[in-house]
This record gives sequence, structure tokens and C-alpha cells, in this order.
Amino acid sequence: MGEQQNVQPAAPLGAAYEDRGDPTTQQMRTVGQRRREAERKLDLHLEEARHKGEPSATEGEDHSEA
Repeated sequence: MGEQQNVQPAAPLGAAYEDRGDPTTQQMRTVGQRRREAERKLDLHLEEARHKGEPSATEGEDHSEA
């Protein structure tokens, strides 16, 4: 017997194929979205940490009127 090659037909290109969606593409989109959200959250936490040691405008002022 001769060698058999497993040749799969090319994926159809059309609206129906795109609507079905490729799981790998969807997973990559989800990962990208989660990463962006995590980066935003990290930036917010870093900004809060930078300002945590600084006195706020009301902390350093004396509000007594004597």
C-alpha cells in the first residue's frame, strides 16, 4: 500500500464561518481584555500608593479659629 496523506480542506471563508467564531480567537480577546483591565487596576493602585504618604490638603491645616 502507498502512503496516505491526511489533507483537510481549507476552512470556508464567509460570513457564516466568521459568525461561528474561532475559539482560539475568542480566548485571545478575553485574555487581552482581562489584561487591560488588570493593568488599569494596577495603575490605579500604584497611583493611590504614591499619594498615600503625602498629607492631604485637610490633614496639614489647622482649622481652629482662635
